[in-house]
Amino acid sequence: MDVYEFNQRAWDQQVASGNRWTLPVSSELIAKARSGDWEVVLTPSKPVPKSWFPDLSNCHVLCLASAGGQQGPILSAAGARVTVFDASLKQLEQDQRVAQRDALSLQTVQGDMADLSVFDSNTFDFIFHPCSNCFAAEILPVWRESFRVLKPGGTMVSGFTKPVYALFDPDHEKEGVFTLRFSMPHSDLDIPEADRARWFGAESPIEFAHSLDDQIGGQLDAGFVMAGFYEDDWGGAEPIDQFMKSFVATRSIKPLC
Repeated sequence: MDVYEFNQRAWDQQVASGNRWTLPVSSELIAKARSGDWEVVLTPSKPVPKSWFPDLSNCHVLCLASAGGQQGPILSAAGARVTVFDASLKQLEQDQRVAQRDALSLQTVQGDMADLSVFDSNTFDFIFHPCSNCFAAEILPVWRESFRVLKPGGTMVSGFTKPVYALFDPDHEKEGVFTLRFSMPHSDLDIPEADRARWFGAESPIEFAHSLDDQIGGQLDAGFVMAGFYEDDWGGAEPIDQFMKSFVATRSIKPLC
């Protein structure tokens, strides 16, 4: 299976089915962002601290694997020069739709988050990378490429899912019981097709449980210095929230030299 092509099609389908992360923001939120009142999320519920952002006035921002008409348009309305990069054309069309509707200057580019060769080195001031690398088979190239295209002194903020969240028995989970069934390394490719179809849907995106070594150590090995960290959950919307916070957000800086 070509995971990139499969997930590209799968996210196109998620747009058609109205997945939460494919619904564009409203014109009202864009208007508020233009007046300086805005927030965005890397993880399901907790807004990213404003202190994690540089001055967005003319800041060149890469929204990495972040299409869907949500974060990119908000950051554009707040003053940034935004490029949204994503595998799904349908997701990118959501950003284009908001940009046209609300007269935003925003660029969209289709591609693989692990291959940013379309961009020159030292291009961006800021990278916004929400919880999406669970759809990439390998994430070390994502960190290396992000480091390359970021300017010295630039910042990358990222969200990701804790690997243990993918290891529970899906049948028990539906009952609010969390029993470890799988072990690391783990991905949906390890699950028989019939079970995957029953649990998640045959056409749902393929997900990967990346280790903390790769999520955090991978950023450090790429050259980043970590400068911020917080945890998040589903905001009380899922049974797992009673037991643990399933998501992490990090703020990382590319040193000046």
